[in-house]
Amino acid sequence: MDEHNISSLVAAAIKDAIANKSEEMTLDKAKRLALAVEKEAEKIGVKAVVAVSNAAARPVLVECMDDSYIASYDVAFNKAYTVVALKMSTSTLKNLSQPGESLYGIQFTNQGQIVIFGGGEPLYMNGKIVGGLGVSGGSEEQDTYLAQYGAKIFGEV
Repeated sequence: MDEHNISSLVAAAIKDAIANKSEEMTLDKAKRLALAVEKEAEKIGVKAVVAVSNAAARPVLVECMDDSYIASYDVAFNKAYTVVALKMSTSTLKNLSQPGESLYGIQFTNQGQIVIFGGGEPLYMNGKIVGGLGVSGGSEEQDTYLAQYGAKIFGEV
């Protein structure tokens, strides 16, 4: 292999690495997303906990709004895990985990980390899951709304 080919391969590898890095969940992206979700939560009167995970379902950020429920920390964290681990929103999973459905009982797996009610959404970039968003602190409807809002604006933040 000549020097030109090696240089071309190295340049292509660097270009690919840079392109893939932009599709990873970073702390900066997670912070900007959490801030936007928290602002929306304030508008609807919810004191939320916002959790963001990466594509491996590992936490990148968990933020607790002032006076949020203590229990909401684990719930939001586990919602962010669930949506990446199962590649679906927790609202979708809710329907699939009811008695008689294909995933009934799934909430008892994975050391109890699976959440089967709304408030968790996978986060996509270029059609690829790069992380998960979990929101807890309001009613199921409010948490679902906030998570869907976050997933919708994720590309903009």
